[in-house]
Amino acid sequence: MIFAGRIGTGETGWNPNGKKLRMEKEKIGWTALLASIACSSFLFAHSATRSAQGQGETGTHASELSGVWVQKVPQATRPDWFDLQGNRLEKLPLTARGEERFKANRATHGPNSVASMTSTEPIVKCLPPGVPAIYMVSIYPMEIIQVPGRVIMFFEYGNYVRQIFTDGRKHQNLTPTWMGDSIGRWEGDTLIVDASGFNDKTWIDSEGNPHSDVLHVVERIRRVDHDHLVDEITVDDPETYTKTLTTKRVFDFEQGWNIAEFVCEDSDVFLNFQKKAGTEKK
Repeated sequence: MIFAGRIGTGETGWNPNGKKLRMEKEKIGWTALLASIACSSFLFAHSATRSAQGQGETGTHASELSGVWVQKVPQATRPDWFDLQGNRLEKLPLTARGEERFKANRATHGPNSVASMTSTEPIVKCLPPGVPAIYMVSIYPMEIIQVPGRVIMFFEYGNYVRQIFTDGRKHQNLTPTWMGDSIGRWEGDTLIVDASGFNDKTWIDSEGNPHSDVLHVVERIRRVDHDHLVDEITVDDPETYTKTLTTKRVFDFEQGWNIAEFVCEDSDVFLNFQKKAGTEKK
């Protein structure tokens, strides 16, 4: 697959003012990232203009979640799962059906990782990653936009848009989808998100852990201070796991960032494009 997004220029930071980012401090090289996806190529187009939304415009609720948020590396691609008692799960408690599906999956991350050319991860074929995996498959930022009756998540990765309806509606009886049907309500300064209606074609993380179409995800999203957002995630799927799973994602606020364009095509399409472009140059 091919990605068009932020990296590929050899630059050390994304800040439009030229600041180097904390990612340099994490000592995670872009070369290693590109090598880990083998057949995949990243193309990036980045706008350096400032975003008024990213500077925190007034939203529609007392809790202001609006802005551009990004996870620290390497947390962004590392799933940390716990049970309801807070015990870390080194291996997830799979049912027999879940174990069978897990063994069939070939992930590009985790202890049994493979090269992307042989991976069965949905994103390798430019398919949506699903929820909560959207928070665990990339280092790219997301923007939260609050409008009357909705909280919108605009992910740079894939330019996916997730709508969380806060107008009091119930779940829609729709055909199962990749990103599910999300409804939300406020408890004080915390947005409670209830998501269901998923198909079973995605994973719950980047390490090949599967789910069924009865997957139910609940998130508690709160801005703990000006610069940090926490998303506490609970996953229930009795067809795949014998216990309820939990994890937490922490995001940093990025003043003035914009979400960049992102394009994904599978490897064959990209190679044909390169071949054609090379011919035309001659």
